Amino acid sequence: MDDASEAAPLRLVIADDQALVRGGLRALVESEPDMTVVAEAADGEDAVRAAVEHHPDVVLMDIRMPRVDGLVATRRIGADPALRDVRVVVLTTFEEDAFVFEAIRGGAAGFLVKDTEPAELLRAIRTVVAGDSLLSPGATRSLVAAFATHATPAELTPALDRLTDREREVMRWVAGGLSNSEIAQRLFISPATTKSHVSRAMVKLRARDRAQLVVFAYETGLVAPGWSGS
Repeated sequence: MDDASEAAPLRLVIADDQALVRGGLRALVESEPDMTVVAEAADGEDAVRAAVEHHPDVVLMDIRMPRVDGLVATRRIGADPALRDVRVVVLTTFEEDAFVFEAIRGGAAGFLVKDTEPAELLRAIRTVVAGDSLLSPGATRSLVAAFATHATPAELTPALDRLTDREREVMRWVAGGLSNSEIAQRLFISPATTKSHVSRAMVKLRARDRAQLVVFAYETGLVAPGWSGS
C-alpha cells in the first residue's frame, strides 16, 4: 500500500554507556527501512534530554549507567505528560533483575535481555510501538511476581472499584501475559472487544501501557505472586 510505504520510520534513542553497544544497536536498527536512530546517550541525563528534544517512538534504555542511571531516567520520562507516547524498553544483562520491576513501574513498556537475538529485538520494538502486548510476557510476568511483594509501595495505588467486573477479568489475563486474541478466546468475546476493555482499564487506572496494568494487578492484589495465568 502507498500509505504504508510512505509512513514515517520509527524513531529511536539508544541509551547505553558503552559506545560499542550503542554502535551495534544503531547498526541493527538502521538496517531496517522502517526505523532510524535520532540520538544516542551515554547516561540517563542525556537520555532524558534526547527524549525531550526528539520525542522518539522508543528509547532503548540501559539500566546501569553513570551520573544518572536508566531507572531514574525512565521515571523522569514516565512522569512527563509531554512524553506520554514515548515507549521505554529497558535493556538488562540479567533477566532476574530487581531494577527491571521498578523500571516498569516507573513507566517502561517492557524489557529485553542484552543477548536477545537481533530479529527478536526488532520485533519487540515494533510490538511495543503498536502497544499490542508486553515484551517477553512470560518473563515479565515472573519478574513482576518475584519482586512485587518486595518493592516500595506505589504512591498512588489504583482503585480497582473503578473497573467493571469484565475489565478486572481482562486485566487478570493481561497480567497473565496473554495477548488480546488469547484473552478473547478464553472469554468468548472478540479481540476488538478485548482491546476495548484493556483500553478502558488503562484510562481508568491512568496506566501508560499494558506493562503498567501488570504492575497494578500485582500491587492491588488482583493477581497474587506466583499466579500462572491458568
